[in-house]
Amino acid sequence: MTISKAACIGGGVIGAGWVARLALNGIDVAVYDPDPEASRKVGEVMKGARRAYKRMAAGGLPKEGKITYARTIAEAVKGADFIQESVPERLDLKHKVLAGIDAHAPADALIGSSTSGIKPTDMQSALKRPERLVVAHPFNPVYLLPLVEIVGGEATSPAFIARAREAYASIGMKPVVIRKEIEAFVGDRLLEAMWREALWLIKDGICSVEELDDIMRYSFGLRWAQMGMFQVYRIAGGEAGMRHFMAQFGPCLSWPWTKLMDVPEFNDELVDLIAEQSDEQSGRWSIRELEKIRDDNLVAIMEALSKENKGKGWGAGALHRDYVRQLAGAADKPAKAGKKAAKTGNADAPAAKAKVVKAKTKSADSKSAKAQKKAGKSAKPAKAKKA
Repeated sequence: MTISKAACIGGGVIGAGWVARLALNGIDVAVYDPDPEASRKVGEVMKGARRAYKRMAAGGLPKEGKITYARTIAEAVKGADFIQESVPERLDLKHKVLAGIDAHAPADALIGSSTSGIKPTDMQSALKRPERLVVAHPFNPVYLLPLVEIVGGEATSPAFIARAREAYASIGMKPVVIRKEIEAFVGDRLLEAMWREALWLIKDGICSVEELDDIMRYSFGLRWAQMGMFQVYRIAGGEAGMRHFMAQFGPCLSWPWTKLMDVPEFNDELVDLIAEQSDEQSGRWSIRELEKIRDDNLVAIMEALSKENKGKGWGAGALHRDYVRQLAGAADKPAKAGKKAAKTGNADAPAAKAKVVKAKTKSADSKSAKAQKKAGKSAKPAKAKKA
């Protein structure tokens, strides 16, 4: 499936990220969000995304898709073949919004929900055409991080799962279809486990927020940027591989190393502790400045990975290399169209105009030269006059 026209319902951090990815792939996007500040907030995200893409796609970008702001859901989804819902995580709100999308969208439009944890089956009860709803869970920033978890519900048809794969892949993403429907899917379950353990480590005074982040970003965070957990641990097993690793470290699972089965009390004291330490760590940068730093780092990491494996790319780098080429290919289309127009004599195209003018000049020069030769005159250029 190639996306012709898109609608984004919800323009928060995730919704705006979808708008940016779609628009920067040359797709027109209609946005609906009742927040009066929606256009400004989306605009801020677009600024950051444009900056990142200009750095990332040195070979060029397609003409940016047009972003419009609709007054209603019905107006936003009219004529759209791809609709991404990104409203807050409340099932009652999801039901209301999805029912509105379903009622007004074209019958064959794909509907993706950005929910972080709600099962698609629980949302499908609000739709008359539930077969076209999938969870399409991205990671922030949506315009740079390529992974999207696709989860079908009980009523989702295999045909729409296949269409979802194609649609998200067409905009440079790595779609992974989750085999069984489950709350929070895979990515957020892993993140939740680490988040819980991190909260305990801060609450118990084992380390600070900054120290915990340093432990992640200077160690396994770097490994995870190019290999996943199991590939990393396979190497850790040495020449005997994963079996040896499992035999060596398996007993650790029964040791009291974790508090994952228990949750620290989420009270004002814990919130204040985390917030104060976070301010000490990052308060000198604004959120927009942190976004720029994050985007630059992500582009640099993916660019580095794209050059590995003898230039074929490794992990996210391989996908990044292909995506950048895809963007450059789309950027070449106007130029190619201009050349084609010039050959067919279309004077409306800039390239055609340039060729026509050049051709006329050559023709005039040729006629002049012939006339001069016939008259027996020299073709030498005139001498320059003295000032």
